[in-house]
Amino acid sequence: MSLLDQSLSYVRAISPYLPGKPITELAREMGIPVEKIVKLASNENPLGMSHKAKVAVAAAIGGIERYPDQFDLIKAVADRGGVAQNQVVLGNGSNDVLDLIARVFLAPGRSAIFAQHAFAVYPLATLSTGAELIPTPAKDYGHDLAAMRAAIRPDTRIIWIANPNNPTGTFLPYPAVRAFLETVPSDVVVVLDEAYNEYIPPAERFDSGEWIKDFPNLVVTRTFSKIYGLAGLRVGYALASAEIADLMNRVRQPFNVNNLAIAAAVAALDDHPFVAESYGLNRRGLEQMVAGLKGLGLEYIPSHGNFVTFKAGDGAAVNQKLLRQGVIVRPIGGYGLPEWLRVTIGKEAENSRFLEALEKAL
Repeated sequence: MSLLDQSLSYVRAISPYLPGKPITELAREMGIPVEKIVKLASNENPLGMSHKAKVAVAAAIGGIERYPDQFDLIKAVADRGGVAQNQVVLGNGSNDVLDLIARVFLAPGRSAIFAQHAFAVYPLATLSTGAELIPTPAKDYGHDLAAMRAAIRPDTRIIWIANPNNPTGTFLPYPAVRAFLETVPSDVVVVLDEAYNEYIPPAERFDSGEWIKDFPNLVVTRTFSKIYGLAGLRVGYALASAEIADLMNRVRQPFNVNNLAIAAAVAALDDHPFVAESYGLNRRGLEQMVAGLKGLGLEYIPSHGNFVTFKAGDGAAVNQKLLRQGVIVRPIGGYGLPEWLRVTIGKEAENSRFLEALEKAL
């Protein structure tokens, strides 16, 4: 028997997460100069990080020899989320806190529910604990809350919900989410993943952390990787009841968010003009992208995020044709959507470059 045979069988069965192709990788593969490549694959903010965040990072470098003190970011997040500081759990990106939740509540003999076409990290986090994954059929490419409620079993401990959903961009109105929470047994944790919350139109947006006092089994997760432009620094957080937060902090690595990420996140959280600028750029870009897709006669899924998923026919073949033109988007065959591609909203010129390349690829 080999050493690998001694590893956990459910870990060996996991398909690893495949991130969006980096610009430098495509440059190596295709011999295309880096400056000629447009990456619209990973839902990054095309404006980058805010000036305030850059200044904060530069100042924090002077204390880089010290271990991180998370107090300032925890306080800022708690104040913004309307919760106590002992209800905040920081993560090395929101993926980290998703994994912490799974480690606290899942194990062999337990199960978790997620929706078809939902974020790939939910299966990864679930299966890495040896728990059973229960997929429910999508409804209009999004979550079917009635089906998810019906799928709950006595051994179910977590329900994963992405709102808006990645990679489809679908959105559950908050009244529907609250009605769902009211039907879920109190011993089942509902994880509401809101990585794209800041891209939701203000009239439809809601601070779901307010519900934790009514639903102690609710955990809300957010990230600084999207509208705040800090994807490379890896910082996210969860809002939860004090009891759940305490359990998550018991399995959390003590310095999982570094000094530079903490400084940048604190500054970014209060840079309201930058967030407004990023939101406005995204709304205009969505309109530009949708108009272009309509002009090409392509089906698309209306999005509440900073990306659009569209039907390209042979998604893998069209993706390769785009890559040869120096345009990176995201194939999503691994999400059960082999005919579809996901494109991030970029700056106006980047969006135009993509649409021109897509027309040629088709």
